[in-house]
This record gives sequence, C-alpha cells and structure tokens, in this order.
Amino acid sequence: MTHTAAILDFAAAPHALPPAVRADALRLLADTLAGGAAGAMSPQAALLLSAVRGWGQGGGARLLSIKSPIRPELVGGRADPARASTGAAQPVLAGDSFPAPAAAFFNGFAFHCLEWDAVHEGAVVHALSTITAALLAVSDRMGGSDQEAFLTSLAVGVDIASGIGLAATTPMRFFRPATAGVIGAALGAARLEGLNRAQMADVLGIACGFASGTMQAHVEASVTLPLQIANAAHAAVVAVDLARAGMNGPRDPIEGPFGYAALIEPLDLARYTATLGQVWRIGEVSTKPFPSGRASHGALGALQDMALPIGDVANITLHAPPLVHRLVGRPYQADAPMSYNRLCLAFLAPLMLRDGHIDPRHDVSVAALAERVEVVRDDNPDGNALAPQRLVVTMRDGTVVERVIAANLGSPDAPMSPAQSAAKYDLCRALARQADERIFDDPLAFATTPYSAP
Repeated sequence: MTHTAAILDFAAAPHALPPAVRADALRLLADTLAGGAAGAMSPQAALLLSAVRGWGQGGGARLLSIKSPIRPELVGGRADPARASTGAAQPVLAGDSFPAPAAAFFNGFAFHCLEWDAVHEGAVVHALSTITAALLAVSDRMGGSDQEAFLTSLAVGVDIASGIGLAATTPMRFFRPATAGVIGAALGAARLEGLNRAQMADVLGIACGFASGTMQAHVEASVTLPLQIANAAHAAVVAVDLARAGMNGPRDPIEGPFGYAALIEPLDLARYTATLGQVWRIGEVSTKPFPSGRASHGALGALQDMALPIGDVANITLHAPPLVHRLVGRPYQADAPMSYNRLCLAFLAPLMLRDGHIDPRHDVSVAALAERVEVVRDDNPDGNALAPQRLVVTMRDGTVVERVIAANLGSPDAPMSPAQSAAKYDLCRALARQADERIFDDPLAFATTPYSAP
C-alpha cells in the first residue's frame, strides 16, 4: 500500500474519537473560533469583505462577522428540516449569506490575520484555520451537521495536514499551512459531506492541484500570508464540489513524479503513516496566548513571567533556532504595519514589558528599546525547530537575567494556565463585541447549527 492510499483510507474510515481526542478537538475549535471572531472585526477583514461582497450572495454560508440566531428546531445538534424556521440573522459587518467557497475564504483569513490561531509546531502547520473555515462553510450549506461528525472531520483533517508537515524533510519554502492545509481541509470537508473513498481520491488529487502559497509573504510580512490560508480553505471547498460533480483528480498527487513531494517539498511520509490512526496529531497542537507569530511566544511568555520594569532594561537578546530568527528576527521598523509588527520580536518584546500582554489594537511602539532587541541564530540543525531558546536580558545596572525556554507557552509541554486562557478569551470577546455569543459560549453549537440568512 502506498502512503497516499493509507492517508485516504484514514480519511474515509469510520472513527469514534477517543475521549481525550474529542476534548482536544472541541478545545481547539473553541480557540479557533474565538481568535477568528476577533480577526473578523479587524481593519484588514473589513477590506477583504468589500471584495468578498462581489463574489455572489445567497449561498447559505455565514461569515464570522454575521450573527446567527439560536435555532430551537435543532434536535441533538443536527438540523431537522421538518422543523426549520425562518429566524432572521442580524448582520454585523455584512448583510447576507455567501456561497460556501467565499465564506471559507473570508473565515480562513479571519482565523489567521491576527496571528492568533493554533499551530502544530513540529509540522509548522496552522491546520485549525484552514480546516475549520472549510468545515464551517460545508456545514452551513448542508443545513447544519451532526456534532460528532463535525468534530471527527476536524480531527481527521488536522491530522492529515499536520502529518504532511511532519513528513517534510527540509525547511519551508512554500507556506505549509496553505499547502498541507488545503489537503487536510479538503479531505475533512469531503468526510463531513459524506463523500466515499473513491470520491475522496478525486478530492485529494484536485486539492493538490490547487496547493499554493510561498514563504515570500512571510519574509515581507505581507497581508498575503493570511490570504494564502483563505485561498486554501476556498480551494478545499471547491475541490469537494468538483469531485462530487464527477470530475477526476490525478491518482498519485503526493508521491508521483510531479506530485506534492517532488514539487512543493520533499517528504518522508513513513514518519506520519507509521502511526496513522494510533497517534492523533490534534493532541500535539499548540495554542497561541498572544496575537503574534508563534516563534515569538517563547520569549514573550518568559518576559511576561519575568515582569521586569521596562525602564530598567537595556538590551534583550534571544538565542534561538534558525527558524525562529527567520520568522520573527526581522529588524524593528518605525511606522511598520501591524502585519509586520506581529512578526517582529523587536516590536513585541518591549510591548510585553510595558503592558504585560499583547493587544492587537496597541500599535504604538517602544522605539528606544525595540532598537535594542536582537534574535541570534543558534546551531540547532533542525530547520523546522522552534525550541529550545535562551533569553538574555541585560539590565541598565549591568545585571544579566537569563531564561532557558524548553517549550513555547501554549504548547502541550508548556500549556497556558487557566488564567492565561481566560485572558485570551476575554480579549477576543472584547475585540468581537458584536459577534454571535455562541462562538464563546457554545462553539460546537455555533459550528453545527444551520445558518439562516437575513
């Protein structure tokens, strides 16, 4: 059996999620929706909305910026068409439902645009964003979905996207959350819509043909970065539609001579398929306490814990793996856009010392200290490693404070405390005051309840 066949078998197989895996899926769905609700209210999302409006309306799928009523006609978390009502939805930023691919595009952008979305660090894949956006869109157009089916599709999609990232043998050139993400999202969406194993093979082939998104957007800290996740979510829904309509995809899209592993990045798929279905990768996913690039969270978590008076700090140096330097070691630039600052430790570290947290609305830098923050590459040979790190803070009186960071805050090895998790949710809720309350109070019901356009 090929590795591709094993992945397809896993995507199509009946699964009963172990209790711990189900809990992880529910927890990460809640985290993703909260961050996405905040992202949907961002200035960047408002710009995107003006474009999405032109893509057609009336398709039955919601944007995260549109409220949806609690629907009493649901039975056991699944839509009952015989009891469907015409309850009105209240628009927040927009006034109608959208075709599922367009809704997936907008919501995928919203999940990642504030850099607050969960990530599998070993894979370097923000799988939750792409997959949740696709699943929300297909669930809506189905008239709602079964809650267990939704969580299982989420866990399966995250597993596949993360597994492909784990199989990579070189540092990223393409933006893995989009390239691996579109595969996991397409197979997760196909599963939720009930496509069979043969149809999933076409979905996979078509989705691989749509894979795109490079690291140049990250190098330049361009808003194109979340647009690449948006495009992957959109492509995942389209791939399902095309396969269901009878269009075929190539049969060897990952391992073939011109497949993903040959063109996007080399893979050792045995790293993933050897434990496929035995180790659920969703349990390895890290959450982000702060709305900033994941590679900044080790230093930011340490600085938050240190709580040093900002006026007493002379210099900050982070010794970290090459990937951390590449992702957040960019130099401070006065008047840079927030898309740059969220990926710039020199901007973020002084903000943490000054405020004790990172608020995406705070875009005024502490320039004097920002110019004295440096990320130095260490000799870690792993091109995908984000840890360990060593933080060195030099005080104005010459005292040196050091902290070894074995794991980034929010990872399974360094989980957020209940207080830190509550602080994240409180800030997300404050940023998304007009969002559907169920995003925070009952995220699974929000995801699986049928949406009714205004």
